[in-house]
Amino acid sequence: MIYAAIAIVILVFVYIAIYNNLRSLNIKVEEAASGIEVALTKRYDVLVKLLDITKGYAKHEKEVLTETVRLRKGMSGSEMKEADKNINEGFRGISVVGEAYPTLLSNENFKQLQLAAADTEEHLQAARRLYNSNVTAFNTSIVTFPSNIVASLMKLQQKEFFEAEEAKKQDVKMEF
Repeated sequence: MIYAAIAIVILVFVYIAIYNNLRSLNIKVEEAASGIEVALTKRYDVLVKLLDITKGYAKHEKEVLTETVRLRKGMSGSEMKEADKNINEGFRGISVVGEAYPTLLSNENFKQLQLAAADTEEHLQAARRLYNSNVTAFNTSIVTFPSNIVASLMKLQQKEFFEAEEAKKQDVKMEF
């Protein structure tokens, strides 16, 4: 009788340990899935904002250069000298601003956009790998003995590995 009671107590403690382990693994899978959502949102937000900034600055530079070329084409010799004098004075001011704010070049914006794209993709890949790793641990746990008995009592099903929805599989289109 005492051996039966001890065996029942041991079985209860094993059941509780396995139950808690399965719940913990399930939570890790859910947390990892949330990490993928966070990474996808970050990718979209960061890349769209940087793309807009880069497009805006590139447009501004194009307009300035186009206007400069247009003005120079239609000028006579004396007008050209006066314009060159005004441009030189203006460039002195621009040089001071450019030296104070050297990152205000569209080239730098493009570099930042490239770095941000690579960084967000790296975060997204890490989140996907973590999710799949947690799914593997969970699935392995619910099919191996003796935790498979507890898992069946809990009515746990194997989790699917990461597969993004079609809309989320699409990368941010970078059109200039």
